[in-house]
Amino acid sequence: MAGDIVEILDALAPLYGRGAYPGRSAEGLNPRWEADPFHVLIATILSQRTKDANTRRASDNLFSEYDSIEELAEADEEAVCELIRPAGFPRQKASGIISCCRILRDEHGSSVPSGTEELLSLPMVGRKTAACVQAYAMGIPAVCVDTHVHRISNLMGLVDTKNPEETEYALMEMTPRERWNDINRYIVRHGQEICLPNRPRCGQCPVSQHCDHAQNNFRSDGIKTD
Repeated sequence: MAGDIVEILDALAPLYGRGAYPGRSAEGLNPRWEADPFHVLIATILSQRTKDANTRRASDNLFSEYDSIEELAEADEEAVCELIRPAGFPRQKASGIISCCRILRDEHGSSVPSGTEELLSLPMVGRKTAACVQAYAMGIPAVCVDTHVHRISNLMGLVDTKNPEETEYALMEMTPRERWNDINRYIVRHGQEICLPNRPRCGQCPVSQHCDHAQNNFRSDGIKTD
């Protein structure tokens, strides 16, 4: 199986070389903010339980007004609520983001820690968020499993898991450590462009030969079987 996932990542790399993480669109990163630990952390918190486009709008709104840990630590919660409303659950996320930034300011010298346990101790930070920060902003090998990665890994038959945490560990076991960061980078983009939820475009998929769903439901020319 390890060979299969490496071949899949190699095939997707030329198509999605820039990768994707919460707050980044197919066109690239908004030039107003960078892929540093602070921005990736907050954008990933905003991405929880919402669509990619909503995350981008909320991130752009928020960072246009509050662009540092210190600014968000002192931010007005009502103002943050309005800025991040496109991402949904605005009050819960605003409260969590402000609390998170206060802890980063007061306990971590206004910097984002790199350790998994330290990240998980922050409000609104689960395994996906911690892994995204490590992989995208710090270059630390981590398997970041969001809804795209969990869904597509199961659809393709790479894993047979019930939740993202099971998927994370399964992918870690079958993937060389030096390729862990590529899993989210390429599979998320694939989920945004080709392997869409509810209507995957198997006829356009460059890795359909590795996919159980495509092999079971489509001919080699992309025509759906009966």
